[in-house]
Amino acid sequence: MRWRPAMEEALYGADGFYRGPEGPAGHFRTSVHASPLFAGAVARLLAETDEALGRPDTLALVDMGAGRGELVTGVLAALDPELAARVRPYAVELAARPAGLPPSVVWTDTPPTGLTGLLFANEWLDNVPLDVAEPDEDGVLRYVEVGPDGEERLGDPLDTADAAWAARWWPDGDRIELGRTRDEAWASAVAALDRGLAVAVDYAHTAADRPPFGTLAGFRGGREVRPVPDGSCDVTAHVALDSAAAPAVHSLWTTQRAALHALGVHGGRPPLALASTDPAGYLRALGGAGEAAELTDPGGLGGFGWLAQAVRMPVPRSLEGLPAPEGWQTLLP
Repeated sequence: MRWRPAMEEALYGADGFYRGPEGPAGHFRTSVHASPLFAGAVARLLAETDEALGRPDTLALVDMGAGRGELVTGVLAALDPELAARVRPYAVELAARPAGLPPSVVWTDTPPTGLTGLLFANEWLDNVPLDVAEPDEDGVLRYVEVGPDGEERLGDPLDTADAAWAARWWPDGDRIELGRTRDEAWASAVAALDRGLAVAVDYAHTAADRPPFGTLAGFRGGREVRPVPDGSCDVTAHVALDSAAAPAVHSLWTTQRAALHALGVHGGRPPLALASTDPAGYLRALGGAGEAAELTDPGGLGGFGWLAQAVRMPVPRSLEGLPAPEGWQTLLP
């Protein structure tokens, strides 16, 4: 079958990878798992979103692709009591609700609508299933079909919608990952907000730097493996975030490194003098600096793309004026 339905079944079917009891944290490390500093930064962004929205009576926090609820739980714990009392948290995930989640969190498999607040999607879009295409010997783009063992062959020519997407967003390359399904998924998520901020954080590329051979990969037990759609491993591909940006919404591009720095996460070492006056405090600060350095490493998590889209609201102050990565552009309504 084509890669899109194969990924859908392998990741989210009855015996799919994301249905397993261990969840994503059992196989790979995201920013959420790397340090509570990440949830703290999202909590600060939520507070700034609240301020920009005029402090509404009810403020939504939507965690897209919530895994086992690690991010939404961490953000709630980092909020001041006044704001926490007004926050209505949602975790959007296909897997069953995990034990121990705060009862205030609404666990749902689809994003609710009509919300005012912050929608945050950390490494969600890279797991939205997509089709893959390659040109045949005559240069005609055809869908790549895959078997349960990961073996591939060329199938039918692209349909009109996917051919148009490829021509607009990925006109060159020996292997093209068709991002139309991700664009539609993100547009649907952003549409959940009547007013608010939607943020997508992910492995990303743009028209200026599309990978010529694609990025489709598998992960299991912390290691990259062959992407076999049998439910035994994660199957993921980097995101064309420039195509995903919902039209007619103010958009800001930046890197995770720049965004987290603006939100107060820095990897600088604590003053050495602290070691003699407060050794325990020095060790805590040193550990936090190491975690911050991992989150902001430009060659790792810090190199992730951040797409922030403000829906009928000003951009929160920490995100104003952040530099866009080379080859990216700031899109206006």
